[in-house]
Amino acid sequence: VLVQVHGQGGVKFQNWAKTYGSSPELYFQPTSVEEIREILDMARQRDKRVKVVGGGHSPSDIACTDDFMIQMGKMNRVLKVDKEKQQVTVEGGIFLSDLNVELSKHGLALANWGAVSEWAPAGVIGTGTHNTGIKHGILSTQVVALTLLTASGEILECSESINADIFQAARLHLGCLGVVLTVTFQCVPQFHLHEVAFPSTLTEVLDHLDDHLKRSQYFRFLWFPHSENVSVIYQDPTNKAGPTRLHPPSSSASWLWDYAVGYYLLEFLLWISTFVPSLVCWINRFFFWLLFSSRVENIAISYKIFNYECRFKQHVQDWAIPIEKTKEALLELKAALENNPKMVAHYPVEVRFARGDEIWLSPCFQRDSCYMNIIMYRPYGKNVPRLNYWLTYEGIMKKHGGRPHWAKAHSCTRKDFEKMYPAFPKFCSVREKLDPTGIFLNAYLEKVFY
Repeated sequence: VLVQVHGQGGVKFQNWAKTYGSSPELYFQPTSVEEIREILDMARQRDKRVKVVGGGHSPSDIACTDDFMIQMGKMNRVLKVDKEKQQVTVEGGIFLSDLNVELSKHGLALANWGAVSEWAPAGVIGTGTHNTGIKHGILSTQVVALTLLTASGEILECSESINADIFQAARLHLGCLGVVLTVTFQCVPQFHLHEVAFPSTLTEVLDHLDDHLKRSQYFRFLWFPHSENVSVIYQDPTNKAGPTRLHPPSSSASWLWDYAVGYYLLEFLLWISTFVPSLVCWINRFFFWLLFSSRVENIAISYKIFNYECRFKQHVQDWAIPIEKTKEALLELKAALENNPKMVAHYPVEVRFARGDEIWLSPCFQRDSCYMNIIMYRPYGKNVPRLNYWLTYEGIMKKHGGRPHWAKAHSCTRKDFEKMYPAFPKFCSVREKLDPTGIFLNAYLEKVFY
């Protein structure tokens, strides 16, 4: 059957943070496997490369191309819900916001989820997206099967028992093994989460890290650079049904705090601080006092608590280090900021935890890990100097055996990855077998593999 596929020209692709973009020669939104095969054939004939994108949330150029771009948003169905096994099979392009609603109709949920819902499963697993919880792995660990359309047009079913090697590669695939058509997730019965946030100090949290990790299933903390201030966040399953937001009382008050203060005032002050960098220390302390110094509780269905609104356009780095290095690395970062008064860091530094796994390119490969996410906002789209901070942070992370989050900005190349990942050569040989001509490569991936 010949399917006519039409690509759009003149489409400008930009990632969510607007930090990277590209102008693909042709932009496709296929609705079937046949159409994707046609696109791959056309790319082969014209000697073009192909990049597949979902929600475009990656804060790096991992999804950019000037050749052909396939956006999977129209391949977004729930294909099967297996209530007995508590598994769901979806097309690679479904938005998680839609999947969450569908799962709750069946009384199911994902055991762990990240901060955003406007993204597609194929991209989420492809970049090693994670949340927090030392009993929980990165989100790819919830995948029990997937199907992959390879460069040659063949469809491979992959799981622990079929194509097991390709499965361990494809659960974190970087978009370079083929087009992920379907993903099967292991779910759990639907649950509510009780979230408690309370103030603490960096010394307290680092000295009692094990206690915090034992005390709460989804524990994370936010450190406010240039201070000792920390906001500790516990999230735990509860039998009480929500939603009760125990503070602040009315919705207009909550709008006032969340937006007027937490967004507009912050953005304005950060913009001023681009002229007077020493203000950043004051801003971090002021906002901690304003928004994070009292205890806040909240109960809601799990995915509403996991979701966190990322309001600002931002630059981020997020590396995983062995969990036992958490205290040392964070104190080094703090000391570096204290010793370089010119180097400023926006709040928060978000510290999260994940269980070790066996996925070849997972930053948590064979070790329980601490993720340390640093951020620099772009008030009104303005770039804030961050190079010193970035390089200092990367230096500390590398020194402690860190591995960067694949979707976020980093300066690593193949040499680094060969040191970081024992299974890197295995991944490379699977990639070369599945995509011998490199049709799925782009500039970002060339730095990884060459």
